[in-house]
Amino acid sequence: MKVNMQSVNFTADRKLVDFIQRKMDKLETYYDKIVDADVYLKVENTSAKENKIAEVRVNIPGDDLMVKKQCRTFEEAMDEATSTLQRALLKRKEKVRTH
Repeated sequence: MKVNMQSVNFTADRKLVDFIQRKMDKLETYYDKIVDADVYLKVENTSAKENKIAEVRVNIPGDDLMVKKQCRTFEEAMDEATSTLQRALLKRKEKVRTH
């Protein structure tokens, strides 16, 4: 799957980029009609420890799925985002199958 990544206010290291690519590739096992995905990583300038934001937009035919998670680390945020997307994709697949 083609994943477009943008990191705002910082530069993402190769390890983080590879981790995100692996997570996004796993989503194709749940719904095989995914066109591509956009991942936005942001660091919020607050004193709170949960200041890492991961926004994921998955393009599928006829619709886009958008998830935004805020956690302590980008890895944790991507874990939560991909699990939410996994449930949404399975729900979408069931809906398409019943029609």
